[in-house]
Amino acid sequence: MKLSILWFRQDLRLADHSALQAALARGGAVLPLYIDAAEEESAWASGGAGRWWLGQSLQALAAELATRGSQLLVRRGPALRVLQALVAESGADAIFWTRRYEPRLAAADLTLQHTLRESGLLAECRGGRLLAEPEQLRTQSGGPFQIFTPYWRAFLREIEPPLPLSAPRALPVPAHWPASDPAVLAELVPHRHWMTSLAAHWRPGEAAAHAQLERFIDGALERYADAREKPAVAGTSRLSPHLHWGELSPRQIWHAVGAAAAARGRSAAEWRSSKFLSELLWRDFSYQLLHHWPTLPEAPMRAAFAAFPWREDAAQLQAWQRGETGIPLVDAGMRELMASGWMHNRVRMVVASFLVKNLRIHWRAGAQWFLDTLVDADLANNTQGWQWSAGCGADAAPYFRIFNPVSQAQKFDPQGHYVRRWLPELAALPDAHLQAPWLAPPLLLASAGVTLGVHYPYPIVDLAESRRQALGALREMPRPP
Repeated sequence: MKLSILWFRQDLRLADHSALQAALARGGAVLPLYIDAAEEESAWASGGAGRWWLGQSLQALAAELATRGSQLLVRRGPALRVLQALVAESGADAIFWTRRYEPRLAAADLTLQHTLRESGLLAECRGGRLLAEPEQLRTQSGGPFQIFTPYWRAFLREIEPPLPLSAPRALPVPAHWPASDPAVLAELVPHRHWMTSLAAHWRPGEAAAHAQLERFIDGALERYADAREKPAVAGTSRLSPHLHWGELSPRQIWHAVGAAAAARGRSAAEWRSSKFLSELLWRDFSYQLLHHWPTLPEAPMRAAFAAFPWREDAAQLQAWQRGETGIPLVDAGMRELMASGWMHNRVRMVVASFLVKNLRIHWRAGAQWFLDTLVDADLANNTQGWQWSAGCGADAAPYFRIFNPVSQAQKFDPQGHYVRRWLPELAALPDAHLQAPWLAPPLLLASAGVTLGVHYPYPIVDLAESRRQALGALREMPRPP
């Protein structure tokens, strides 16, 4: 009797799952498996917040499998060793899994697939995490895209995402179940004090992902282009962690948005080029960058930035991490991150700019902190975003862009709702002084119960002077091509 191992990684769903459908189409039983593979850990692996999400999502996946008469087998160890042992125990003759794109993991997958096939197994790696595979779209000269807008146009011209696959109602199961290691799920989540509040903000799992997609489509989708810029407003989709862990596929989102747009009388051309779907395509763009420039997590895409004079200041880095810089919008964003494992995208750009431009601390330090603390920590998106902020990545013109956190707050949080939520010690300050309390008159600060240096820190850097120094450093290095 045929028996296929379905190896889950970052594809923790049953609907629109190409590897699952391939296993079912082959006939015979399906053995669902998750491996906590120690050899995959690296400096760029998901950190504590991501591991929390993973543990919760695996529990949700196990529950979904149980409703279909199956179960999730969980083991720990090097992937090849675990797979070989399970094949020997179960008699499985095929293994299916979903493609990954992170350079180290992609290379490991190719080696593993070759080894498994040499042993006589059917070993197949399927797509499913992107709308377009990194090799599909090329410039007219045949190279990979480095600018998003031409990439987006090429996608709209050349790619038509297929309809998503339905989840199976039942899974054929093996006659005998190999042993699982239930301790693995319990041990996935590291014990860190700042992670205790994540459950109040998120519900991982495939069902929760679809519920969030429906809420977004019914609520914020129509006003997304404007509302997405306001951190105090629920104007973004909040689908990024569900996408990262594969609880939802990008083509499920693509077609759900298309169906909603059509129901509202929008033309196909209109909804396909909408702002929200362009943001979804940024994810694909980031992955194709990482695929074609595998050194991006360590090295700037624009080689000239290797000469940039970064500073090392442990105290300032820690102040940034803790949300104690004395710059309200920056601190509010960093405190939102610590409380919820997430940060509004507009604020992500501001806090990143502050770290790499005003403090001139290396973008890799910021990227590593985000990977550790974000529930949607994604190597491709995270690296692309930090290199964009630093001015050394793809599509980063003008490279000398420096966000002013005060004017950004005044523009996108004019009533201060976002800052007051995350910095309650400043809540009594009037709008005119909330975003720059160091400029407020002493009597006004006193009347609001704020003593700088006691209740809230003085700024750790002068915004104008640090901007001047950053621009000077940028002028002194070789001009980016």
